[in-house]
Formats: sequence, C-alpha cells, structure tokens
Amino acid sequence: MTVSATASSRLSPAVLMGIVGAVTAPVVGLLLGRVDVITVGLPLALWVVHAFRVDAAAVAVEIHKRTSDDPGWVHDDIRVEPAAEIVEVSVVQSDRRRRRVFVAGGARIRASSRALHSGPLRSVEAAARALAADGGRLGPASESVAVVHAVPAAAPRLTRMPVAPRLTGLHGSHEGAKPGQGGDFRDIHPFAPGDELRRVDWKATARAARRPGELLIRRTNALSDASAVIVLDTADDLGSVVSTWGTTDLRRSGVTSLDHARSAARAIAEATIAQGDRIAFHTLAIDGRTVRSGGGRRHLARVLSEIASSGRAGDDSRFRRTPPVPHGSIIHVLSVFFDGAAAEIALRWRAVGHRVVAVDVLPELDLRRLNLQRELALQVLLAERQDMLRRLEESGVEVVRWDGDHGRGWAALSRARVRAGGASR
Repeated sequence: MTVSATASSRLSPAVLMGIVGAVTAPVVGLLLGRVDVITVGLPLALWVVHAFRVDAAAVAVEIHKRTSDDPGWVHDDIRVEPAAEIVEVSVVQSDRRRRRVFVAGGARIRASSRALHSGPLRSVEAAARALAADGGRLGPASESVAVVHAVPAAAPRLTRMPVAPRLTGLHGSHEGAKPGQGGDFRDIHPFAPGDELRRVDWKATARAARRPGELLIRRTNALSDASAVIVLDTADDLGSVVSTWGTTDLRRSGVTSLDHARSAARAIAEATIAQGDRIAFHTLAIDGRTVRSGGGRRHLARVLSEIASSGRAGDDSRFRRTPPVPHGSIIHVLSVFFDGAAAEIALRWRAVGHRVVAVDVLPELDLRRLNLQRELALQVLLAERQDMLRRLEESGVEVVRWDGDHGRGWAALSRARVRAGGASR
C-alpha cells in the first residue's frame, strides 16, 4: 500500500529561532565589543538563508506485510520513498502504541505487533514527512496508511462431524438412503436393464427365483456426501471480563465471543472438509461475508480466509435477508444468543426441515469490578438468554457450548446423527 503527499513544504519553527539568533548575536557582540559573539550569528544566518532556498520533497509511505512463523505476532515493513535527508515517521501500532521515529529516506522500519485476539487486526498505521536543511524545512505530510492482518484462530481438531439425517449427494463417505454402490446391504431385487451382471446373487436366484430365467441381484445403498453451513453472528463481541462490555478495550477484555466463534468455525470447516463433505460460510450482517458451498482444500482456504477476516459488524447491521443454504444441510449457528436475530433464523431453518446446531460461544464470565446495578442487569440478561436457549431445544435445535471440552459435545452430536439417519431410512 502506498500513499504520497502533494502539498508544498513549509519552514519549521526552528527557522524563526535561527533568525532571532542571527540578529541578536551581532547586536549583543557590538554592544559588548566582542568579535567572537558577532561571529556566532554568521552560521545561523547562513543556515536560515539555506532553509529559505531549499525545498523538502513529498514522500510516499509503503507498508508491506511480512510473513513469519512466530505465532501470536504480526510483522510489517515500513518504507519511505523517495530518499530524503531526514524523514519523520509517525507510527501507530495496534491502535494503541504511538511512536515518532526519525530515519534516513529509503530506510526500512520493521514493526512487530502482538495479536491479542484472532480476526482482523490493524497492526500498523503510518504517516511521514521529509525534513530538509537539517530540519529547517518541513515537507508535506503524507496521508496515513494502514495495514490490516487477518489473524487466524487456533482451533482444536474435531475427529467426527454430525451430518443431516437425509443426504442428497451422490458421492462421499456417508451411508445414503438411495440405491447405489459402496454402502451397506439394501435388498434383493429382480434383475433390470442397466444392472451389472457381477451383482447377480446366484444363491438368492437359486433359492427365490419364481420362474425360469429370472435373476436376482444384491443391491446396496449409495455413499453420499453431506453439506454443512457455518453461520456466524457478528453483532456482538463480548469478552470474558464483563466490566469491559460496551467498550472497545480489547486488552483487558480477555478472550472474546468472536474469538470462540472463529475458533469453532475453523474447527468445523476443517473437520467437514477432512471427511469429504461440502462447507458454506455466511455472516449475519448487511453485506456480510458469504462463501458458497463447495469442497476441497482450495475451497477450505477461501473459507478460512473469510473466517479470519470476520470482525464485529456493529449494532445497526442486522441482516435483512436469510442466507441461502443447500437443501438437506446441517447448519451451525454460532452466536452468544443475546440478540434474538440468531435464534429467530435458527428456528426458521429448523421449521423447514434442516438440522440446526446452535453453538453457544459466550466465554466464561469474570464478574469482578461490577457494581450491584450491573450485576442485577447481567442476571436479567443471562436469564433471558437461558430462556432463548431452552426455546431452541424445545423446537428441535441442538444446543452445544463451545468450551474447553469440545470433543464430548461433538461426539454426542455424531451419535445423534446416527440415530437420526437410521430413523430417516
């Protein structure tokens, strides 16, 4: 990213001090009759004349992302072009640390910022101006340039993912309900045009054929692939420290709900693609991020990039249109379920026959530094949330909490999938 300035340069305040010194030194020297004092003003006068005659050129700021294997840190290179005598660079790191650095033009400044949370991180914002005549002339300041990194979330490995009870795909690793190849035994059926001779069950033919020449074949179920959808609610980003709710202080907030949501979304996406299924991703926001259903490693890379780039959408960005989901999908809705929008859309999908999993990503709460009024308000808010989750369970939505023991909850969902799949057949 590069931005340059076009305004003209100007004199620095130091030139005024130089003019005062160039005039005062000869006057004082004449009054005192000292030649050495008079000569002090000569270099100051020459420097002032030089500052009036030279010009400080406009500079351009370039920031390049730098790859690193250091987890939890992001690195950038800041360069100022073209070369100048002295360049003053103002750097803001992670929207909290401000520094002013003086370097030679063309020099490279390496900035490293610690990523406290996953998701979009504006690691560096920089602006620069050239200084000529030893700081006597100030060049035009360039516009601020910022770089945003998409910090991926750490995610556990889920060994088995739940799928929808009814599978519509034709290729995959899950037992389907349609006749085909690769699955378990389905039935014995009379031979029909299009059937393969190698599937003739000679023992069944000899035992159960009703007329001469009739052949019976052994049919199996087809193996199908499944379709999963991740729906991320970005309306709230609540930290574990309740006293920071309503603020943008992410240094003291602890782990946030969107940290858990991005971790859960990544784990679900990786596990779904690993077992040969298709995945789609949507965010519940106006003009939210959307990745259509697909499979394979390249599609997984696109989904993970969108997950890492998903930040808080804001209070006025509630979605207006329900995201499209493939028929026969299992839908994972990731939310804190304080706002009724996520629960409403989960109930809507469940009503039309989709299998819906509500993933509660609210972190463990730290109630320290709360006064009595805020504690009472929090209790009311949590009670309303609990009623909402209970309503989801009563409507057939499976509720799972994303906490430290992820494997147990997802294993229970997989067992429920087996029971639901058997009932559907």
